Amino acid sequence: MSGLRVVPAWRHGLERLYVCRPDGRNIAWYDREAGRVNLLSEELGQDVLAVLQPFITGPVTVGPPPVPSPAELARLSLHPDDDLAPNRPGEALLIALDRDPGPPRRLRPDPRRRALAAEQTVGDALDRLDGAGWHTLHSVPLPGGDRVHHLVIGPGGVYCVRSLYARRRRVVVTDPMVAVGRHEPRALLRGLRADADRASYALTAEVRPVLALAEPSALALTTPPREVRVVRDADLSELARTGGVLKPADVEGLHAVARDRRTWTRV
Repeated sequence: MSGLRVVPAWRHGLERLYVCRPDGRNIAWYDREAGRVNLLSEELGQDVLAVLQPFITGPVTVGPPPVPSPAELARLSLHPDDDLAPNRPGEALLIALDRDPGPPRRLRPDPRRRALAAEQTVGDALDRLDGAGWHTLHSVPLPGGDRVHHLVIGPGGVYCVRSLYARRRRVVVTDPMVAVGRHEPRALLRGLRADADRASYALTAEVRPVLALAEPSALALTTPPREVRVVRDADLSELARTGGVLKPADVEGLHAVARDRRTWTRV
């Protein structure tokens, strides 16, 4: 009898089965998702496989733990309070509405709720790019109370995306002005370019601005926007077709830097 025991645990949202000595020290773990048994002590490899046998499903690779990449080391050392990756689309607005939901009845809808709906619509579309090698961070805080609605990092580069509520409304873009329905035009593209410049400074990488319209009825570009891409939320999947700008290691490295709240404190 080896005296080894199997202890299930969750790490980064995934289940792992740890193999422990009688004194409680870990000597191996089984990552079912990766199909790998990681050994900290190769001399006990046969004993580890014997005790894990009832839990193993399918073929497995056995060996020492893989050496973590610099991006993985940065993620592992990041304090949870400084990690922006768990932010939901519209995180800042969700917190603001939770603290101050406003009066129960209003003659006009709370503009924060429309802005939230836009960020959630656009954010959900961007999150669906994850399987294509992209990462999206939501509600990235900037000094002075500003924020980047969505920061997208992938093979096609880095994008600063601003959401705009336009449900069933015609949007007219005359750089730098944007008019939604009958509302007065606003110089949204000027602020979007400024956000992209700040993100570029923080990441020391080119960041391209994108204005994402949530459910517009029509879009008219009377003046081609300078450096800014204007898209409907339904067309955001086109970003996944772009590539050739960043290698996978560069994507992971930039994501590790961008998800750290401290990266954005001096921009």
